[in-house]
Amino acid sequence: MSVQIGAQKGSLVCVGTGLNLAGQISVLSKSYIENADIVFSLVPDGFAQRWLETLNNNVSSLQPFYAQEDEVKSRRETYNQMVQAILSEVRNGSKVVCALYGHPGVFACVSHFAIEQARGEGYSAMMEPGISAEACLWADLGIDPGKSGHQSFEASQFMFYKHVPDPTTHLVLWQIGIAGEHTLTEFNTSPDKLQVLVEQLNEWYPLAHEITIYEAPNLPTQQARVDKLALKDLPFARLTAISTLMIPPSQSLEINHKVLAKLGITAADLG
Repeated sequence: MSVQIGAQKGSLVCVGTGLNLAGQISVLSKSYIENADIVFSLVPDGFAQRWLETLNNNVSSLQPFYAQEDEVKSRRETYNQMVQAILSEVRNGSKVVCALYGHPGVFACVSHFAIEQARGEGYSAMMEPGISAEACLWADLGIDPGKSGHQSFEASQFMFYKHVPDPTTHLVLWQIGIAGEHTLTEFNTSPDKLQVLVEQLNEWYPLAHEITIYEAPNLPTQQARVDKLALKDLPFARLTAISTLMIPPSQSLEINHKVLAKLGITAADLG
């Protein structure tokens, strides 16, 4: 027998708070927070947490579920505990909002897991979009990704699997600060692991090719971090949990004369 979504009283809405405190949240997402029975939060600092608490007097941070001090704990266990905390309130019949840093569905598996489980149990569950780090990256770096296209991968996944980047487009590698980490218990990488990545990227990009370490600002008083360096120097770069690697094209777009001929146009027609 199929479960009718929305048949149960409780509900869940996952919203994004954007990257920059208070200024990048949508009107609709803010309204969901203000009218929720309980808000679960996963935001980068105390400033963002306290701001959420001005919108709703029942905000519970999910941060304590992460490993504390010397505790060794898999992030899989952490995420499962977060989801169960959220679902517990939904099952109690509450209007639950989960407020996540950036976009609630981008590098935020908790929202996807919670929505899927809530819907599977017959509860109304949905996601509202938010401003992601990628949206900030294009704005801060002054790049139109539509000009030559772009590809993006999680850095460790890029290393572990046979992804083939297109060097005529922009390549974005997320979570570069934990590149090569597979245990889900560590929150940093090492120069040795980054050197492996450099050697891998060198298949498509010269070692002297200029790359960018990017970090979006969290507060209105901060500036975006935009550090340019040669690919060969990546193992020595200062990286944090919010660092992103952006690699510009190393080759020019190549005209597909065969397709142009079928369309009845020439390279000169492209301007």
